[in-house]
Amino acid sequence: MKPVIVVHGGAGRIFKEREDGSRSGVRKAALRGYSVLKRGGSALDAVEEAVAIMENDPHFNAGCGSVLNEKGEVEMDAIIMDGKNLASGAVSAVKRVANPIKLARLVMEKTDHMLLTDQGALAFARAVGFPEVPGEKLITERSLTRWRENLEADSNPQEFQKDLGTVGAIAIDSAGNIACATSTGGLTNKLVGRVGDTACIGSGGYADNHVGATSTTGHGESIMKVVLARLVLYHMEQGKSPEAAADIALDYMKTRVGGLGGVIVLSRSGDWAARFSTKEMAWAAVKDDLLHCGIHPGESDEQSAEEALSTMGS
Repeated sequence: MKPVIVVHGGAGRIFKEREDGSRSGVRKAALRGYSVLKRGGSALDAVEEAVAIMENDPHFNAGCGSVLNEKGEVEMDAIIMDGKNLASGAVSAVKRVANPIKLARLVMEKTDHMLLTDQGALAFARAVGFPEVPGEKLITERSLTRWRENLEADSNPQEFQKDLGTVGAIAIDSAGNIACATSTGGLTNKLVGRVGDTACIGSGGYADNHVGATSTTGHGESIMKVVLARLVLYHMEQGKSPEAAADIALDYMKTRVGGLGGVIVLSRSGDWAARFSTKEMAWAAVKDDLLHCGIHPGESDEQSAEEALSTMGS
């Protein structure tokens, strides 16, 4: 099987001054994940690596760069799933962790559970010796500014659906195994303890070797109402292509509950799609040693992955 990886850096409104950073961020994540696959690494390793790269990039709403809750704190959600056996691990409302996706994988591999939250997730992290960082280290000036602006009494809740920046990755490796991973800081000025779609299996992501994989982004409450990730795969099970399945599911979410978002989709045969109903979504994919990426509707730049890697200096 030829390896394939697809990543996204969030659907929403990507402002002009942040386009270059978002574009280079998803390109780097896809290339690093693809390097793992080319070395014979697993799809799980590839999606974890790709998402961790974006968690470390302040352009995205995940890890360092996460938006703040109503008290001005970072609370993050993440999920990872193995399509071979449907194993999954997730964390929600977790604090003081630089890479929630790595902690989610440990939940999958070292516990009998699928989701740990808040203090329980932090206690587990400490028990397994997972690195802890001061909460303020995850707060960027931009997140702080947005938090202060949204404290205004006349703040419009609809603005929360813009510029979201959740990150995700899906991949298939040379053995034909499939995986997905998604990570987010959630919604700006959310209530303390709010958990969105990302940590919920079937909403924030889903991977199944028999069908394919998807990672979602957008308005979390809407995504949960329609179980978006699993809905996309359902339409693929009915014979739809990744692109058609994504469009049908996104359209249903928009017409049924008024939610906007985006998905990256991969079939078990290696066909992929990146689709969104928002104004923009940063995404990148590598297949057959070709790097594809885009932000705007209909945009898809192409470049040799080897050339892109040399330019990136990785």
